[in-house]
Amino acid sequence: MAGKTKGKEGGDSKGKGKGKADSGEGSSKSGGKLKPANSINVRHILCEKHSKALEAIEKLNEGSKFDAVAREYSEDKARQGGSLGWKVRGSLVQEFEVAAYALEPSTCDKPVWTGPVKSAHGYHIIMVEGRK
Repeated sequence: MAGKTKGKEGGDSKGKGKGKADSGEGSSKSGGKLKPANSINVRHILCEKHSKALEAIEKLNEGSKFDAVAREYSEDKARQGGSLGWKVRGSLVQEFEVAAYALEPSTCDKPVWTGPVKSAHGYHIIMVEGRK
């Protein structure tokens, strides 16, 4: 498999592909602690009103589990605790994606979320479970 990957990189490193690789390296330098990821495993809580999103954040701050708060507060399909699954760059609305890719992945000991992040869909509280 490594041979196939190198072959593709070798082909891409000539001409236009080289510029793309350079821009990826630049983003890793400006990213600080986080390595650039191509996909993230993400959850969210979507609320139409800002006040409802703030209530959900208050529950999270009190120690409630993210999936339980998503089931109670999210106005999106939250049957799976707000899980959107693995999403690649460019597949999410811009405001959501910028916030999500800036987050460190959560752990059981250290849940991390951000919000509310406003988009055309409403207010999102975002939690990243993994990066690749």
